Amino acid sequence: MLLKILSELNGTSGAEKEIRQALAAELEPCVHSLSTDKIGNLIVQKNPPLSAPKVMIAAHMDEVALMITAITADGFLKFQPVGGIDPRILVSKPLKINALTGVIGAKAIHLQKPKEREQALTIEQLYIDIGAKSKEEAEKHVKIGDYAYFFTEMEKLGQGYLKGKAFDDRVGCAILAQLLKRDYALNLIGAFTVQEEVGLRGATVAAYHVQPDFAIVLEGTVSAQMMEVEEGEWVTEPGKGPALSMLDNATLYQPQLLRQVIDLAEKMGIPYQLRRGHSGGNDAGRIHLSREGIPTIALSVPCRYIHSTASVLAEKDIEHTLNLVDGILKAIPHEFSFR
Repeated sequence: MLLKILSELNGTSGAEKEIRQALAAELEPCVHSLSTDKIGNLIVQKNPPLSAPKVMIAAHMDEVALMITAITADGFLKFQPVGGIDPRILVSKPLKINALTGVIGAKAIHLQKPKEREQALTIEQLYIDIGAKSKEEAEKHVKIGDYAYFFTEMEKLGQGYLKGKAFDDRVGCAILAQLLKRDYALNLIGAFTVQEEVGLRGATVAAYHVQPDFAIVLEGTVSAQMMEVEEGEWVTEPGKGPALSMLDNATLYQPQLLRQVIDLAEKMGIPYQLRRGHSGGNDAGRIHLSREGIPTIALSVPCRYIHSTASVLAEKDIEHTLNLVDGILKAIPHEFSFR
């Protein structure tokens, strides 16, 4: 399963090589061309260039991770997050740094003073233990600037769910790869982008270079369907189909495009939901502003616990997202217009 392969590989912002290589190997036999631009995006041309509309589908390869910023005299590693990570979820989590295993440590609760116990730990209070006894020993294996990754095996969870790391946005990458194996009567470009988690940087370059007539962004998005959140505040719900974005911190999506996607989903009998929150953003934030403007939509697979060591999604949401995008591509330009 491609998603399992992608989920278990490591590739944070600026270090997406493993993901790019896996996708290139998967797609090389069934596409016209593959190229890597100077920032690291993998650009895949499905067919020889056609006069038909040029459609770009984007999914980002990078995941959140940690960067080593210092090594203490005792051989512990200090770090900073790459992308948005809640420090509260980090204590005791296992990591991979190069070929090493490490564990995130902090002052044990038994040693904390009463006031310390009342406050959440900050990044500055955390460190990584790799079993080194000194700075010199640690430096034999780790350098400043190395990345530390969560490692989680992807596996089935309960009935119809998957658990794994980096579903944001390896699930989008897996869906895009499946679409690029199919044939469409249009000029289809796949953009596997880099550095989304640190400012949508790869998408900026890809959109400027490709110059599509229309763009679709595939994402793994936050789901707030959990015990602590009232039902009326759920942003998305796993198992209810792809989430269609209306607005977020980076994009106000065009209502006429959203309406067409909804109409098509209902015609095809594909379940969908509206993303009912405006926080965050995705590659659409840069794509839709490129050059003279690019009509853009975003479809996301709801994931619980994104930006953590393990996320959870519903398998059928992957299928429904794939089928809806397939329907959009087949409907262009006669039944789906972005003009």
